[in-house]
Amino acid sequence: MNEEHAQAAADIAEVEAANTAFYEALERGDHETLSESWLPGEDLTVSCVHPGWPVLTGRGEVLRSYALIMANTEYIQFFLTDVNIAMTGDTALVTCTENILSGGPAEEGNALGPLVGQLVVATNVFRRTPDGWKLWSHHGSPVLTESDEDDDEESPS
Repeated sequence: MNEEHAQAAADIAEVEAANTAFYEALERGDHETLSESWLPGEDLTVSCVHPGWPVLTGRGEVLRSYALIMANTEYIQFFLTDVNIAMTGDTALVTCTENILSGGPAEEGNALGPLVGQLVVATNVFRRTPDGWKLWSHHGSPVLTESDEDDDEESPS
């Protein structure tokens, strides 16, 4: 393997590790580590789209959204599949499927609210910084399941 290929492989491994660390921080409810995953000093260009939400722009607004999600989610776990990483220069594009299992606040007598599964396709854009790869943009879109489509077909027009 030549030096250029070795460096590209190392960069891809670093981006994959940064992507995994972002999701792990979210699972743990670790807002400080999650905040460190995002590009610093980009208050106007950082963006995020959570499934069903409007576009959030600015580092502060994006990080507040994650604080809100963490405050209202007792349990969340991500199983990432179909992970693909493409790079050009100091920018990396990660696409993946988020297989999400989450639970809200506990119902009376239970340790945890009902667990809900959800499929989301996500695009995460990272930029290289002196402190490693940092998230510049996250966009998540829900995946319609066959039962969602069946519901649409059965509803009267």
